[in-house]
Amino acid sequence: MTYYAEVIGQPISHSKSPLIHNFWLQLLGMVGDYRAHAVLPDDLERYFAERAADAAWRGCNITIPHKIAALDFVADPGDVRSSIGAINTVFRNDAGALVATNTDVGGFYGPIADIPIAGETAVVIGAGGAARAVLFALAQADIGEVVLVARNGLKAAGLLAHFGLKGKVIGFDARLPDAALLVNASPLGMVGQETLEIDLSPLPEHAIVYDLVYAPIETPLLKAARLRDLETVDGLEMLVGQAAIAFELFFGVAPPEDNEDALRALLLK
Repeated sequence: MTYYAEVIGQPISHSKSPLIHNFWLQLLGMVGDYRAHAVLPDDLERYFAERAADAAWRGCNITIPHKIAALDFVADPGDVRSSIGAINTVFRNDAGALVATNTDVGGFYGPIADIPIAGETAVVIGAGGAARAVLFALAQADIGEVVLVARNGLKAAGLLAHFGLKGKVIGFDARLPDAALLVNASPLGMVGQETLEIDLSPLPEHAIVYDLVYAPIETPLLKAARLRDLETVDGLEMLVGQAAIAFELFFGVAPPEDNEDALRALLLK
């Protein structure tokens, strides 16, 4: 039996997850596979029912638009629903049950773990599943205030309250505050999506601009930040970080280390 895992979403053709996981499988000499699989919202329940019956299936990563809806079809022993409210990974546990978790939190926080952001102000763009993981991580890091940029003010305000964060909600046309960190947790700027148009001039010289979008890797937001000589973090860093956690859940072994440069070169082709 050849074990496999996959990434699901709609659209899904842009995903680089198969490149990452298959790169690690090959380096480890493991017999396995990782695939991209398009799943429409109406087919989500059927997808999990079919995969639950497939003993070769080890789990999946989850992207737009299923990070919240998928919670309805898998076990949630860690109560991710109450804590984060969105998942990005489902894996088969030792008992064979399909279990929900969220590796986005660790993947997001890894690249900025050594940066002192406690007590600082952060700007987060977006109010979907990815934003939930970002807000959860910022709350754990004792961020001082979060300014959430969103179209739906009530939904965004509810997120701040859910995570116990001080802050406020502003629209896309509002002036940004003086902030140490700006995170784009929306799909804006992704291939096939609207461009993210935002004025970075209010940010101080020490600000970090972090874009979770990785297709394209050089987003207009990151280009604008680099023109100001601001420190940047691109979406590949989070993508690889969360994938490493998921890989071990799927295949029972940690991915090989010291191959970051080769992997990044592969992803940038």
